[in-house]
This record gives sequence, C-alpha cells and structure tokens, in this order.
Amino acid sequence: MNIRKLLEGVKKGRISIDSAMEDLKSFPYKDIGIARIDTHRMLRRGFPEVIFGMGKTPGQLLKILEGHEEKDQPVLITRCPEKTFQMIREKYPGARYHPEAEAVTMGKKLRKRGASYILVITAGTSDIKVAEEAALTAEMMGNRVERIFDVGVAGLHRLFGVREKILKAAVLIVVAGMEGALPSVVSGISDAPVIAVPTSVGYGASFSGIAPLLGMLNSCSSGVVVVNIDNGFGAGYAASLMNRKKK
Repeated sequence: MNIRKLLEGVKKGRISIDSAMEDLKSFPYKDIGIARIDTHRMLRRGFPEVIFGMGKTPGQLLKILEGHEEKDQPVLITRCPEKTFQMIREKYPGARYHPEAEAVTMGKKLRKRGASYILVITAGTSDIKVAEEAALTAEMMGNRVERIFDVGVAGLHRLFGVREKILKAAVLIVVAGMEGALPSVVSGISDAPVIAVPTSVGYGASFSGIAPLLGMLNSCSSGVVVVNIDNGFGAGYAASLMNRKKK
C-alpha cells in the first residue's frame, strides 16, 4: 500500500475517508499466505523489509516479490543461491546478482547522504564474502562505502599503512575469523563506532566462529559492538543507522 498516494488522494478529495479507512485495515502488513509482508518498514526504519533468501524456494521468493507493492523502492535479498537468482531474473530482468555477497538487488539504492563513509575492513581474504554482504547492505541503504581487505594482525604493519583512511571513516565494520583480534586493534586507533563481525573462518579450535565471537565480546578496547557469526547484513544495517545519525 502506498500510504503517501492514499493520503494525497484523501487530501484532494479523490478518496473518501471511509474508503481510506477500509484500505488501512490491512496496514501495516500484507498477508500473502506464506508470508506477512511488512509494508510499514520503510516508514518506521527508513528502508524496506529485506528478504532472507536461505531456505525459501524460488516460488516462495517470487510470491514475496510480487507482494512488494512499492516498485520504486530498493529490494535486497540476502543469502540467495545463484540458481534461485536465475529463476528470479526470468520474471524480473532488472534484478542483479552479487556473487561476492550472495545477494540479489532490485530497484534503486537510496540516495546517498553527505560525504561521510562507512569503512569495511577484513582481517583476511577468506572474510570477504561476509564483508561484501555488509558493504552491499550499507550501499543499498544510501551510504558511501569504502573497503580495505586483508590487513589482519598477522601482519599488523599492513593496517597502519591505511591508518589515514580508517581515521576518516564515520563508522567501521571490522570482519575477522580465527581469534578475532582485529576489531580491538582498530578500535584502539579510532574514535568512530566499531562493529565487529566474527566469521566462521578458522581452524578446528575456532569452533566455526565461536572463538572470534567470544574474543570480540571480550574486547579490551571499549565501545566495540558485536553482531552474530557471519552476520554481514546485520553489521551493514547497524552501520547505516549509525551513519544516518551523523548527517
């Protein structure tokens, strides 16, 4: 439901108050059987509902996409296999697949606001997939995003080679597996918010991301906030909300 068009119709007398009240009965979500689409999300949060692709069949995703009435709004589908994307593209030729983030986007990104940027940093190349999910999410939400890859603590001099870029960032997303030490180091040299993202990258004792998660939660540098294992989307979303408050 396009609330703005509805209100404009009432204001101009094209839609009666009784008719508008009837339309608003389904507000703020649309029940399509397999899902209840949150049509109010854009108004509440500033970005439409994001679709989690994992575990959904192509048919279910297509039905959910059909239920999104605001065609001019950006659409983001996370954790979407490429085979599923091929079926989506048959119906929506404008859909774009981002293999590095395993995500699908449609429509336009939100208009960028201001000159500040979110910086996404990875400890290693193996962390890039999660980092790209974070970066793509933040970009779709209208942020300028910069990236720095492979500057982990095993070669700390690499990090200080990009120190100036780190110091200019409005929000930092730091993605690391293994022992998860990098967010603490980055937080120790910057006054910007640091969002730590543990990844499931590592040898056996990393317990598929539990070790870096616990390391980040126990960071000795104050103010580091932590999202769940491999949750690049959550980090990108949180960073966008933080960056918006700086405008």
